Amino acid sequence: MPQKKNTPPASAQKQPAKKDMLQFVRQQQSYPDKRAAEKRAEDFQEIADRYAAETAADQSARCSQCGVPYCSTHCPLHNHIPDWLRLTAEGRLRDAYEMSNATSTMPEICGRICPQDRLCEGNCVIEFSGHGAVTIGSVEKYITDTAWENGWVEPIEVSADRGQSVGIIGAGPAGLTTAEYLRVAGYEVHVYDRHDRAGGLLTYGIPGFKLEKHVVERRVQRLIDAGIHFHTCFEVGGTSSMDDLRAKHDSILIATGVYKARDIRVPGIGAEGVLAALDYLTASNRKGFGDDVPEFDSGTLDAKDKDVVVIGGGDTAMDCVRTAVRQGAKSVKCLYRRDRENMPGSQREVSNAEEEGVEFAWLSAPVAIEGTEGVTGVKVSKMRLGGPDTSGRRAPEIEPGSEYSIKADMVIKALGFDPEELPTLFDTPDLSVTRWGTLRVDHKSMMTNLDGVFAAGDIVRGASLVVWAIRDGRDVAQHMHAFMRAKAKSERKAA
Repeated sequence: MPQKKNTPPASAQKQPAKKDMLQFVRQQQSYPDKRAAEKRAEDFQEIADRYAAETAADQSARCSQCGVPYCSTHCPLHNHIPDWLRLTAEGRLRDAYEMSNATSTMPEICGRICPQDRLCEGNCVIEFSGHGAVTIGSVEKYITDTAWENGWVEPIEVSADRGQSVGIIGAGPAGLTTAEYLRVAGYEVHVYDRHDRAGGLLTYGIPGFKLEKHVVERRVQRLIDAGIHFHTCFEVGGTSSMDDLRAKHDSILIATGVYKARDIRVPGIGAEGVLAALDYLTASNRKGFGDDVPEFDSGTLDAKDKDVVVIGGGDTAMDCVRTAVRQGAKSVKCLYRRDRENMPGSQREVSNAEEEGVEFAWLSAPVAIEGTEGVTGVKVSKMRLGGPDTSGRRAPEIEPGSEYSIKADMVIKALGFDPEELPTLFDTPDLSVTRWGTLRVDHKSMMTNLDGVFAAGDIVRGASLVVWAIRDGRDVAQHMHAFMRAKAKSERKAA
């Protein structure tokens, strides 16, 4: 399958270094400066400044260039991290960008939103030695932002037309990645999405203080400029049937992600003022675009002057608490039933939230929502960690006699996401799913039980990270390419 034009430069190892590597003893770890908490809490702009060129080079030069780069092996994309760190230290930023871009369709997005503390940086060799990890994510962001500013992000180079077309359902990171690779290979690509903008959770689920929306929009525009067709406000099973799409295209990819909010069974959970996290975040992001959002304007989805309680401990919960702060909430509390060390979300996000005034109630779980006509509070029980459950994590248990109440007039459920019932939603009852509701695929081909219909991203693996969706999009593009080549060959023989 033809690769994207931007491949690692042949000259990558020819020029002498401007900065020596292995500077982790002399050079301290330093992340880009964050704006003061009280200032950044007033807007939805990204919270950190960008490295100056000299600082990015200094931080990159801390890399130990180890023989077995655990940073790369623990990156789902297996990015060539030590290589582009060295190129950055040498001041060869364009080469560094090309090296970074060779394995990722969205390096500046991953640099912003990947949980580096759990992936590349968390497995950095010098982190293990007590010197503090190389600031890989911040350098990655710096490299590609610089590339955009300098015009190094070139248009997608499309191969000769193959005379075949692809339909991609879902314009999130998995779908967009597959679209790019298959367009490079010369296929006509159509992307269908039920929202009015492409990007999926990148656009509507992640707040601007983590990912400003122009960063996503320029990626989408690059795909449009390459001739990829986007069909927004498109409902499979409504606007068009799955059978129609299969008849129209030579192969189909389902990359819808998972959007069904997990619920919690406690008395009063259906009361007015109890919200699903994605509804809340989508409304906030739409206001950022300047859209008309009646439920926000009426105050239903606006936290201004409210006592807000968020239930959950993942990155979505952190997005909610930090959004509520920026909307002018009177108070913001986060309830999590385990302790800080067991939070599934990024520890950096927890620290950012604490700096911005969020109060965390560790080892706490709701037992009831209080209020008859609307939320007035949350009854909470303290928890303790018992023995390991089936996943190996210590299971939370209620501490008897520990109940207390927290004042609240907005409660946000941020408990994660499950797959929607796609066979019903798509009116395709023969589409096979697992017992968890994810799509069942042949993991060698990434094809569903329907011939020529593939699936990738969260709809297969369950709620996961953007970087894994990009990896799945890259992998499934190879399988779809092989399938369509075989199909074209078969059709030529039949003719």
